[in-house]
Amino acid sequence: SSLGLSRFQSYRHIILPQALRQMIPPLTNQGISLVKDSALVSTIAIYDLTMQGQQIVAETFLAFEIWFTVAAIYLAVTLLLSLLVRSLEYRLTV
Repeated sequence: SSLGLSRFQSYRHIILPQALRQMIPPLTNQGISLVKDSALVSTIAIYDLTMQGQQIVAETFLAFEIWFTVAAIYLAVTLLLSLLVRSLEYRLTV
């Protein structure tokens, strides 16, 4: 109230922007870690790559080629998320 703002206005214009700047990097790192550590990628319209890779390797015996492709897809998704996070962090910097 010393700034002449109501409680809602002070949260909206002062507190939340500062909190978002501090929260975004760790939260997005957690999201990227989830993509790397689990089959969460399937929610982004990519099927469970590890299971599909195992099935294809069992049928074709092309282990190196299949696992390289699976790794490249995971890398592409992770890099895309990292770029999105970087641009979001850049927009929120002072």
